Amino acid sequence: MAKKIIDAKNDSKGNVKAVLLEGNKTFTDKEAAIRMADRNQISNAHVVRRENATPHLRTNPDGSRRNNLDEMAED
Repeated sequence: MAKKIIDAKNDSKGNVKAVLLEGNKTFTDKEAAIRMADRNQISNAHVVRRENATPHLRTNPDGSRRNNLDEMAED
């Protein structure tokens, strides 16, 4: 069953470093969350891969900025 990202945490540079998945008590690091998203284990996010760039996690578009990872991490 896929989990949903409900919170995020930034590093000192302001980049998302970890996410909190629904039902978990601890944050999951970004690299593990990317692997999970690749396996469809996260319901509200996907991995973006651009040429010559590091893959990154992005929430699925739904018209709300409130649930974007950057917004979650700033709360």
